[in-house]
Amino acid sequence: MAHFLGVDTGGTYTDAVIVDEAADLVIGKAKSLTTRVDLALGIGRAVDAALAQSGVAAKDVALVSLSTTLATNALVEGQGGRVALIFVGFDEGDLERGGLIEALKGDPVVKIAGGHSHAGTEVAALDIAALEIQLQKLGPQVMGFAVAARFATRNPAHEIAIRDLIRRVTERPVTCSHELSAQLNGPKRALTAVLNARLIGMIDRLVAACERHLKSIGITAPLMVVRGDGALISAAMVRERPIETILSGPAASIVGARWLTGAKDALVSDIGGTTTDVALLRDGLPEIDPQGARVGGFRTMVEAVAMRTSGLGGDSEVHLITEGLTGGMRLGPRRLIPVSLLASEHGAMVHAALDKALSSDKAGEMDGRFVVPMPGQTGGLSPRELTVLARITAPMPMAQVLTTRLEIAALERLVARGLVMMAGVTPSDASHVLGGLDAWDGVAAAKAVELLGRRRNGSGERFSTDATALAQGIVHQLTTQTVECLLEAAFDEDPGFAGESPEVLARHALTRAALGRHRGVIEFTARLGVPVIGLGASAPYYYGAVGKRLGCEMILPEHAGVANAIGAVVGQVSQRATAIVTSSGVGRFTAHLPDGLQTFNNPEAAMAATEAALTIEAVRRAKHAGAEDLRITAARDLRSASVEGQPMFVEATISVTASGRPRVAHAVPEDATL
Repeated sequence: MAHFLGVDTGGTYTDAVIVDEAADLVIGKAKSLTTRVDLALGIGRAVDAALAQSGVAAKDVALVSLSTTLATNALVEGQGGRVALIFVGFDEGDLERGGLIEALKGDPVVKIAGGHSHAGTEVAALDIAALEIQLQKLGPQVMGFAVAARFATRNPAHEIAIRDLIRRVTERPVTCSHELSAQLNGPKRALTAVLNARLIGMIDRLVAACERHLKSIGITAPLMVVRGDGALISAAMVRERPIETILSGPAASIVGARWLTGAKDALVSDIGGTTTDVALLRDGLPEIDPQGARVGGFRTMVEAVAMRTSGLGGDSEVHLITEGLTGGMRLGPRRLIPVSLLASEHGAMVHAALDKALSSDKAGEMDGRFVVPMPGQTGGLSPRELTVLARITAPMPMAQVLTTRLEIAALERLVARGLVMMAGVTPSDASHVLGGLDAWDGVAAAKAVELLGRRRNGSGERFSTDATALAQGIVHQLTTQTVECLLEAAFDEDPGFAGESPEVLARHALTRAALGRHRGVIEFTARLGVPVIGLGASAPYYYGAVGKRLGCEMILPEHAGVANAIGAVVGQVSQRATAIVTSSGVGRFTAHLPDGLQTFNNPEAAMAATEAALTIEAVRRAKHAGAEDLRITAARDLRSASVEGQPMFVEATISVTASGRPRVAHAVPEDATL
């Protein structure tokens, strides 16, 4: 009997489930707070509790699979370590394209000559000696490097040479753009490489933490990780390509939703601490986003499920809008540590700060706000940022850290680098005030919400004099923004609204009127045409009101709170290798193979050779990713032109996919001999 262990590490909770593979049953599940300082602690508590509940011995676990929202959350919140981009053969204008400047966030860029032509021939030689001098300076200041060269997908020689140099000189992790995508569009490939480099440290810590605990309790089964398209890859591969884990958690939730409900057509909405992720199931399967995964405002070249990810969760920051006479409210996109959670671990400090603020009639903008130090690399920080960071030796009130308003920007930079987390009022705190949640310190939540209500609106009046009323307003705002997320996804997927902006339609006055069953001179009625599967630990509390607002069936499966962990262990391994064949003249066809260029005198021979080489590469990747019993599929996309009535070969894209079930550990009979 095979038992599988699924683990999902989110921004707030780490979940673990034990699945009986033969019976398709969840036989154990547990949740534990994600411990950012040492991820192994949270993972260990969840795994140990799930094993204990199921009665399954560690030695009997045949497969472990991990999903996570940490990478997704980092991109949504604009966090991550400092990296350097080596930009080869591009001009200054290329940095402005595809959001590359925004993604770099002021991190260093080294522009050097080099790169190749569309045909794969060298345009300019690399100045390796000059680059080596710059790498010696940059190495101690960054946690990793991204390398992008012009037309590297046609010839990766320059990226490979730079990669080898970086490893020799700095020993830092390095990401080459051609390793992440076979598509053209150099700036977009560079963006994907930068994000990958920024995530390497975070994902490496997560995988290492999981491996460390599994080893300590005697689990020897292979460790897999969920990719953004729902497929599985080995832990070794994800360390090299952490960008593929963006949308890992959401993809796992879709797989889990299908497994839990059997639904074929539905919107899946997964609310976590940081994000709400929405995708459409059609005939039981999600769509793959043809333009690449979009997270945190960035459009990457990572193949992933078509998912709308919004910075809205149970731990989203509550923003009170002071403009206008009555003001307003907005949640997210940044995640805060809920005050109620911080107080459950540091009660004396939190309550002392809250009580001191409540004893004054004046409302301070830092009242009810706290900071928590996190481990990380500090290279590239300014003197002011280093000064502020040095004061944060333990969780403490924000007002205790900042001496002038000029230091607020420095603190925000530390938060963006992941070196500090902020705590404040969130929907989770509001839910504690209202009695919907009781896991943490509800008294601290009530104090913090009361302090928040003391802020003044545009007319000088307090936002609220009643903590309960403000808490209800916060939960109501979460309902409103969740409805907007679902409507955006619905309008985006409905072909009847093709070409229209789903963001505009979701918030249009006519849409709001129709959902409210408007009756007047004009009557409007609208409802969501498919059911919603609500996932996440807080979904049962929040999503009833969402279903009523949308007039749809709301499905809340029994194991909704651990759907991601379930999805992590019921997926497949899949790896695809892609290359192109081009024609540079009559009777000359070039195959752009993984190990270099080859020329043939007819297109069929070039395509056959390319398919054969890609089959070897796809099988190699699939086995490296942990698959067995592989299935191979190949596809050709030919482009041709008509010349004097006759078709002429222009270009062909060849893809080979190798897929199979994850390799599992096989138990050795007790009487077996070596």
